[in-house]
Amino acid sequence: MSASIQPAQRQNLLLPNSERWPLDEDKPVIELIDVHKAFGANTVLSGLSLKIRPGKSTVIVGRSGSGKSVLLKIMMGLLRPDSGKVILFGRDVSDVSAVELIELRKRMSMLFQNYALLDSLSVEDNIGFTLLENTKMRRKEVMPLVAELLDVLGLAGFGKSLPAALSGGMRKRVSLARALIANPEIVLFDEPTTGLDPVMIEKVDEMIVLAKRTYQITSAIISHDVASTKRLADRVAFLHEGRIISEGTYEEFLQCDLPEVQAFHEGARTSRLVRGACTSPEGEQERSGEEEPAPIVELVNLHKTFGDHHVLKGVNLKIRPGQITVLIGGSGSGKSVIVKHIMGLLKPTCGEVRVFGTDIAPMGTRALDEVRSRFGLLFQHAALLDWLTVAGNVAFPLEERTKTPKMEIREQVEHILERLQIADVRDSLPGEISEGQKKRVGLARAIIMKPEIMIYDEPTTGQDPLRTRDVDDMIHKTQEDFDITSIVISHDMASTFRIADTVALLNQGEIAAYGSPDEVRAAKDAYVQKFIYAGEVD
Repeated sequence: MSASIQPAQRQNLLLPNSERWPLDEDKPVIELIDVHKAFGANTVLSGLSLKIRPGKSTVIVGRSGSGKSVLLKIMMGLLRPDSGKVILFGRDVSDVSAVELIELRKRMSMLFQNYALLDSLSVEDNIGFTLLENTKMRRKEVMPLVAELLDVLGLAGFGKSLPAALSGGMRKRVSLARALIANPEIVLFDEPTTGLDPVMIEKVDEMIVLAKRTYQITSAIISHDVASTKRLADRVAFLHEGRIISEGTYEEFLQCDLPEVQAFHEGARTSRLVRGACTSPEGEQERSGEEEPAPIVELVNLHKTFGDHHVLKGVNLKIRPGQITVLIGGSGSGKSVIVKHIMGLLKPTCGEVRVFGTDIAPMGTRALDEVRSRFGLLFQHAALLDWLTVAGNVAFPLEERTKTPKMEIREQVEHILERLQIADVRDSLPGEISEGQKKRVGLARAIIMKPEIMIYDEPTTGQDPLRTRDVDDMIHKTQEDFDITSIVISHDMASTFRIADTVALLNQGEIAAYGSPDEVRAAKDAYVQKFIYAGEVD
């Protein structure tokens, strides 16, 4: 590391004349005291107190919807509390002017969950944007700093690339570089590993640790991932019902005997992944000597190229009727491309896509529409129509795509709402129900069309461990109650090995492992072992 970026000499490039906050644990860089925040009748924070110690990484965990993102915005001064104190760098934000608050914010930066990169700018221009737009530094002064960060974060050679050309993990590192370019004293991370596979989560965690060590930054990190929390945290704060109910080291977090914390730990356990385990997970059918049924979907030597990019490389895959098949693999490994082929949304470069016994690759639009009508799809974020009630959302496909009489539609909607245990919110709008309920509404909307194959696209992304178990239970019960075949795209190993009858692990467009959960766990391939166990926690 060059002398120019030694921690003791680093200055905030947005505030070059300000002194850095001392690395003294008794002088918190952020302190929240009895903070309350409500939005209308919805109380989010209720007497929250927390200290963010300088030079340390504080990971804030808790259930989805517990107020973690609101807490970050209050730390950043983007939201004002209804009552209580927020102290940034020793200043009570209620006593500072708007201009002074902007100056305090310049000492901080944020890494957003969804990257928030500018698609039209190159990687190097995305990273340098803050300095080029907000200081008098010239491009020839900024670009060497950009190049240094690219090198430190393993992005050397990608400076001229556009964000769209990068993998999810690389885009996350570009966002981190942009957050670090001005030498902030604090970086706030909002779910930095959401949507990444276990191996990529580990790499992003390593980048955050490297940034902390290299640049002596203070971090406040929102996370659902317990393995990531273990790697990153100097301190863990557990947020529940608007308050921090537990705060301490990771070991103290593990040993906390509060029921809410213990329930969170139980939801996160991945003991099913223990090496050498031979017990079949819940939902796996015992394999017998009986002949397997013919596959409902079969891919035969499937290849797909986009220009010079060879995405699928001779994939052979069988999906058996009445089973849950989970597709796992790193970002860009080809999972979504496979599903798009199965639904006839993409044509293979070569190979066959047999669905319901027929190769759909040569089919025209009308025939493909008939095949697609036999599929249901649950999107990652439910994709509900905000202006329709729960009942209206569930009825929508029947009203739009069939000539079913209104009375019959109402009866079918009531039946499906009862079976999925959401009848009590039938008249609510999507904005008035929980994320878990939204998932069930999205599922009800798909199931009401009586699909033969149900596809779930990353159903547990962004969910806390307890809600992930709820989603798993929903998928498994739907499988039992509606006699369908399920295809699940997932990054979550605990979820995968809880629900799967069959697991297919993709690596760079090829099937690296395929079989029952036990068979995949027993695979000798080093990549397979690394991928499966990267997210394991004790």
